[in-house]
Amino acid sequence: MNVITFSGIVENGQIRLPPNVRLPERATVYVVVPDSDLTAPSRIASPHLCHPEQAVDFRKEVTEVPADGSV
Repeated sequence: MNVITFSGIVENGQIRLPPNVRLPERATVYVVVPDSDLTAPSRIASPHLCHPEQAVDFRKEVTEVPADGSV
């Protein structure tokens, strides 16, 4: 795989290369951002069951308590 590098800038969220650079359509490109202090956004995964058939084990059971609080 041959590699060539170009220096460009980001304007309005798009990468702008020098005017004399022409790349073929659908070319595979890689973007390297040197000296960046950008961090990846945090991601909190929601919990899930490994075995969905176990969902019945978590079924809620509602028990009404008498108004006077005795059990």
